Amino acid sequence: MKVVITGAAGFLGQKLARALVKRGHLIGPSGKDEPIDRLTLFDVVAAAHPGDNRVEVVTGDISDRDLIAKLIDRDTGSVFHLASIVSSGAEEDFDLGYRVNLQGALAVVDACRALPHAPRLVFTSSLATYGGEYNVEVDDGTPQTPQTSYGTQKAIGELLINDYSRKGFLDGRSLKLPTIVVRPGKPNKAASTFASSIIREPLQGQSAICPVAPEVSMALLSPRRTVEAFIHAHDLPAQAWGPWRSCNLPGIDAKISELVAAMGRVAGNDPVKRIEWRPDSAIQKIVATWPGRFGWAKAKRLGFKPDGSVDEIIRNFIEDDLQR
Repeated sequence: MKVVITGAAGFLGQKLARALVKRGHLIGPSGKDEPIDRLTLFDVVAAAHPGDNRVEVVTGDISDRDLIAKLIDRDTGSVFHLASIVSSGAEEDFDLGYRVNLQGALAVVDACRALPHAPRLVFTSSLATYGGEYNVEVDDGTPQTPQTSYGTQKAIGELLINDYSRKGFLDGRSLKLPTIVVRPGKPNKAASTFASSIIREPLQGQSAICPVAPEVSMALLSPRRTVEAFIHAHDLPAQAWGPWRSCNLPGIDAKISELVAAMGRVAGNDPVKRIEWRPDSAIQKIVATWPGRFGWAKAKRLGFKPDGSVDEIIRNFIEDDLQR
């Protein structure tokens, strides 16, 4: 079976690729366990090759329908659609956000529709689809009222996955990601990037700026648990999802001050001293549209696992990604 990962050059795409190479199998369109004999890593820039002869790296534009139709071919049994322009980037460049996040999603689902079978499709959505008043608790039944272009594009993507699944064109499942912490590598244009920077940089001996107040609350999930969730979501049977093919992933609700305190408990006070608190109104405006508390009853029922604690999230980063 061929598996395609879009957005494969990103840190989650890279982690997922390594996990699938190691695992070597997934549930296929037949509903039975099938070996992964081809893994295609697609992105606008070349993804790092994991050194396995089953893997191929392809570059291109996710909104190029002809290219995506060739990418998702008759051998494709599964697609993990991670490619997107992140929150701040989609706000800064309206046209680019809609081209990548909406037209790209349409290119992917239409390529799946053209196949003689219904491939499994895992789509990464976001808590940004909710919007509304800050710090209001949301759950899987909360109406989606996004207040950013990124959130709107992700909400539309969820509706596409739902409708194409209803029609039998694909077997989709959408995962609303909380804030993923701690992201390895360099900061990106996600409005939430500071939540990783204030842990990652100080633990690596560098200074970091926090653009929001310590009392700001966010729902947090580690990259390790996120990749586990991608694979778990993929292998769940279609009937487990019910008529709405989406769920909130399990995040730990924590204030920024609690995240920083956890770093102090795990790594001592020196990293904490490297954080500078400098408010940024643009970031605060976007973050204020996100829910501060995140219900995930459906994910619990479906068997998704959260991190055990904020301290565990910090330890996972130190074990998996800290540059020493």
